[in-house]
Parts: sequence; structure tokens; C-alpha cells
Amino acid sequence: MFNLIVAGGTRSNRQDTLDASRIFEYTDDWIRDAFRPDGNIDFIRLCSLPTFFMEEGTANEVARLGWLSRVQQVGRELRFQYAFDADIPPITNGEIYDLADELQMADFEFSRNHWAIKDVDLGYVLLKNRFGSAPRPTVFQLSEAPINPRLISLMMPFGGFDGVHQALRGAIEAAGFECRRADDFWQHSHIMQDIIELICTSQIVVCDLSGKNPNVFYEAGIAHTLGKEVILITQSMDDVPFDLKALRCITYLNNGEGQARLASEVINRIATVTGM
Repeated sequence: MFNLIVAGGTRSNRQDTLDASRIFEYTDDWIRDAFRPDGNIDFIRLCSLPTFFMEEGTANEVARLGWLSRVQQVGRELRFQYAFDADIPPITNGEIYDLADELQMADFEFSRNHWAIKDVDLGYVLLKNRFGSAPRPTVFQLSEAPINPRLISLMMPFGGFDGVHQALRGAIEAAGFECRRADDFWQHSHIMQDIIELICTSQIVVCDLSGKNPNVFYEAGIAHTLGKEVILITQSMDDVPFDLKALRCITYLNNGEGQARLASEVINRIATVTGM
């Protein structure tokens, strides 16, 4: 997913404003509901999405990709602060207009100030069309295999989590998805490369932060960097590091009832993300 903000932005690289009534225009109803679960806009979640900042027009106007750092609603006005991604060069509105179908953008969106959320893998569309460059890690290789839209991967410690693993796998597969953990297959001589392959090809990555396992933290960081939808779970919020506490995290008890409730909450989140 990504935010699309058509306003005055791209000029200051700092802050802008927008009429609050124009948020969620040209946005699917299920996405609108997901980002406004209790009637209030979840600005923290919106800030976790990459954002296209555009001016109106379909020609040589400059658009930039970046991230929101803060959003406030003051009366009828949304005030937001942001920064551009220095690794992604400016893109003209004309070039974006050529990609409108892939980005699920309607013609009217190029001539109206608004804020939409699109259920599109923005990084994939830009890289496929040769905008920006893919990360080039030196300690492992990213997979070139396509994303499997039905694949949900689990990142968790192997020891002592069999009950959690089975509860999640059972619920995910019953919902019509494929569920895999790194020990489910062996393709490469180094297990880390199998884990990278799994993260790269997954639609959603579930990370269990219980016990402050450093491997899971590392894997969650890779998934976030690759723009994956990450579902964080934990048995205790004390195990969630400061940098991740701003993100939603599902807590659970490690017993039969707790595992069943966890599986239900994870499935609800998957349903929201995928629109199933």
C-alpha cells in the first residue's frame, strides 16, 4: 500500500496542509475502514506507508516519493510533515500518468487536491518501470522470484513455539492461504538465504517478538525494509523494543485459549490487508 497526496507538496520537503474532508478520496471502502477502525483516523499507520507527493497536473510537474513523519488534524485542516527518499529521483506527473492503471489512479486524481490510499506494491511498480534501484545487500542475496499473494510467512524462535506455530498455520491454511516457516523447506546451503527467499516472496510476514529473539528482530527489520506488510505478535509488550512500540502489536497468552485467540486476530488482520 501507499499514500497518494496531491497538494502543494514537493516544494518545501518539510510540511504541507490539506482539507481534512479530502482524505480517503479515491480510496476503496475496505481500506478506508481499516485506517479508521473506531471512527478516528489512524495517523500512526498512515505514517508507516510510503507516500507519493504530487502537485496537480499530467505533464512536467515534479512528484517525489517519501515518508510522513507526523500528521495532525487541526479543525478542518490536516497538517503533515514529511521528507523525501533521497534514493528515489524525482518523477514527473506525466510519467506517473503513464502508470495510472498500475497505480490504480483515476484521471480526476491528477486535477484535484486529495489524499488517497492505494492497495498497490509501489516499490514493485517503480522498479519494474526502472524508477529507483533495488537494495543491494552484501551479506545475502534478495530473491528475484515473484511475490506469492497467498503466502504468509512466520518468523519466530523454533524452540518452545510449536503450539503457536500450529495454531497460526492451521488458521491461515483454513482461510485459503499458504503458511510457511524457514524450517519447512531447504533450498540453499545457508539457512539465512532460505529465510530471505521466504520474506521476499511472502505477501505478509508475521513476526513473533516474544523472548526478544535477535534473529526475529533481524528478520522483522529486513521485512520492513523491503516494504512488506508485517504483523507483529508477542507474549509480552516488555519484549518489544522502543523502535517498534509505535506499531500495532498483537499480544497473546501461550496456552490453548490464547493461541486460538491469537490465530483469530492474525486472520482478521490478514483479511483487512488482503481484502479477503
